[in-house]
Amino acid sequence: MLFRGTKTAKNGGKMSVKKQNPEISALEQSPSLKNWGEPHALPKENVYIQCGWGHLLFGHTFKSQDDIVELMSKEEEGSRDLALYIRDPQVVLAKAPQDLFIDPSYTYRLALEKYEPLKDKPDTFSIRPLDTDSESDIEEINRIYLAHKMVPVDPEFLKKPEDHVAIKYWVAVDNDTDDIISVCMGIDHKQAFDDPENGSSLWSLAVDPQAKHARVGLQMVQNLAEFFKKERRSFLDLSVLHSNAGAIALYKKLGFEQIPVFCIKNKNAYNENLFLGPDLERGLNPYSMIIINEARRRGIRVDILDPVDNYFKLSTGGRNVTCRESLSAMTSSIAMSRCSDKRTTVRLLRHAGLNVPAQQVAATPYKNMEFLKKHKTIVVKPADRDYGLGLSLNVSTDNELVNALDKAYKVSHKVVLQEMIEGEHLRIVIIDYEVAAAAIRKPPIIVGDGEHTILDLIKKQSRRREQATQGESRIIIDEELRHTINGAGYSLDDILKKGVELQVRQWASLHQGGTLHDVTDILHPELAAAAREAARTLHIPVVGLDFIVNSAEEPQYVIIQANERPGLANHEPQPTAEKFIDFLFPQSIGRANNDGEVPDKAIEDKKN
Repeated sequence: MLFRGTKTAKNGGKMSVKKQNPEISALEQSPSLKNWGEPHALPKENVYIQCGWGHLLFGHTFKSQDDIVELMSKEEEGSRDLALYIRDPQVVLAKAPQDLFIDPSYTYRLALEKYEPLKDKPDTFSIRPLDTDSESDIEEINRIYLAHKMVPVDPEFLKKPEDHVAIKYWVAVDNDTDDIISVCMGIDHKQAFDDPENGSSLWSLAVDPQAKHARVGLQMVQNLAEFFKKERRSFLDLSVLHSNAGAIALYKKLGFEQIPVFCIKNKNAYNENLFLGPDLERGLNPYSMIIINEARRRGIRVDILDPVDNYFKLSTGGRNVTCRESLSAMTSSIAMSRCSDKRTTVRLLRHAGLNVPAQQVAATPYKNMEFLKKHKTIVVKPADRDYGLGLSLNVSTDNELVNALDKAYKVSHKVVLQEMIEGEHLRIVIIDYEVAAAAIRKPPIIVGDGEHTILDLIKKQSRRREQATQGESRIIIDEELRHTINGAGYSLDDILKKGVELQVRQWASLHQGGTLHDVTDILHPELAAAAREAARTLHIPVVGLDFIVNSAEEPQYVIIQANERPGLANHEPQPTAEKFIDFLFPQSIGRANNDGEVPDKAIEDKKN
C-alpha cells in the first residue's frame, strides 16, 4: 500500500520513518477504515447478520480471511450475501478467485454530528417505518425491489422484527393515495455488534419507477441520517455503484465523503453484470434482456445476432427460434402485417364483432373536415408507426387538423383519422392466445415543489424514468407536450406550486414517459375474452392489445390498436418472460421450477 507523504531518511544504512502521515494514522485507528494488516480487537468477532435478502458480513470483525471465504461460500440460492469493510481484499479474492469478486462500487460516509438536511420535508409524501404486520406493506416493497431487479425481502424475516433489532426498514408513502413509493433499510452497527465507532449504514434504497414525486431518494437518505443522528450515531455509510453519477452527486451534496472501504460479493446470476466485462449484450434493450435472462435460467442457449436491432436466437433440444424482443418466428408475416397497419387491424376486429373506434383514411380536405365535424374530437396518427410517433390527440378545430395531418405525414405516407375515445389506456399482453398481463398506462405527471419551473421538473422526471427503464422511457419536449401544458393554463417557464399535479402529455406511452400499473388480477372477464378473441382474429399468438376502458374492472371497451412486438418488461409482478419461454419451449417448463437450477438472472443497477 502507498503511504502518501511518509518521510524517510538514511540512518546508518537503514531506512527509518520520521513522520507518519496524519491521514494514514487516522485510518489505522479506525477499525472500519483500516483495510490492511492486522485487525483491531473488537467487542464481537465474526459478525454477520441476516438482512432479509441475504447476509451482510462485517469484514473488519473477522481475524481470519478464511472464515470470510467460508461464510460467503454458504450463500443460499435466491439470496445475495456480501462482505463490507474487508481487509486486504486482494488476498481474500486470491483464496476463491472463481467464486468471489470486488464489487465495483464506492463507499461513502456521512459524519452525523455536523449533518444538516438540505431540504425541508415534503407535503406530498411521508416517510415512516415499514409496518411489519401489514401484508400489503411487505408486498409493496417487494414489488418495488422486483421492478429494479433487486432481491426481494423474505416476508417471514420482516414479520419477526424482534429477531433483528439492529435492522429497520423505512418506506415513503404518497399522502394522497397511501401508496408506498420508496423503501430503504438501515442497520445500527452499535446494536449489531457493539461497534466502538458507533456507526450505522444505509442499504437497499429503491424508489418506485412509477413515482411522480421528485427528490424521494433524497428524502429517504435524509430521514435515515436524521434518525441515526437522534440515536447519537457517529456516521452513516452507504455503497453506490461507480457508474451511478446522479446518486454520487446527490450524496456529495448531502455531505457524504468517499472512504477506502471495499465490498466482496459472490459470482452469481444476480451479480453477473457486475463482474463480467462489456460484451455484445450491452447493446440490447430491457425487452430483449428479460427474455434472454429467463432462457439462460433454464439452460437454453442464447446467440446474439444483432445487438443494435435486438435480434437473438434461442436454442435447446434441437429447436431454434429467432427473436427480436418478443417478436419471434412463431408469428407469421401475415399476422405481423395485420398488426403493423392500424387500418387493417381495426377493419378485421370490427368484422369479428369487437368494439373499435370509427376510423377513416386521411383523404381530401373536405372529407377530413367532415369526419372531424361528425366526431367533434378526433385522433390523427400514422397508420404504420408505434410509440406515439406523429400522433396528435384531442384534435377539435380545422387548424389543429391541418397541423396534425402535417405532423403525421412527416413520419408516414399512410395516415388515419380516428374517433377520440375518452377513458383509461389499458394494455393487455397475450401470449399463446392467453392473457399474460394487463396494465393501465398513465401519461407522465409532475408534482410542483414551489421552486422549480415546469421545464426543470419535466427534465428531472424524465431522468428518473430513463434510469428506471434503462433508457427506454423519457419525456420528450415537443409541440404535443407544449400544447398539453398550455391547455392546462401553464407554460414551461412557470413555477408549479408545491403539491400541484400536472399531466404533461396526453398520450400514455411508456416510451414517452408514461407509467404502467398492473391490473391483471382485477381484469374484467369480458375484457380478457375480447383480448383473446382479438388475438385469434389476427392469428397472432403474442401481441399487445391497446384498449380504452372506463375501468379495468368494467366490461365496456374499445380496442384501438395491436402491437406485434409487445414489451414484456415493466409488467411486474406478472411473469411475462416466463410465459413467453413456456410458449417457445414448452419442454423447458419443468426446468423453470427446478430448485437445482440457477436463479433468475435479474440485473441490478443499485446495490442491495
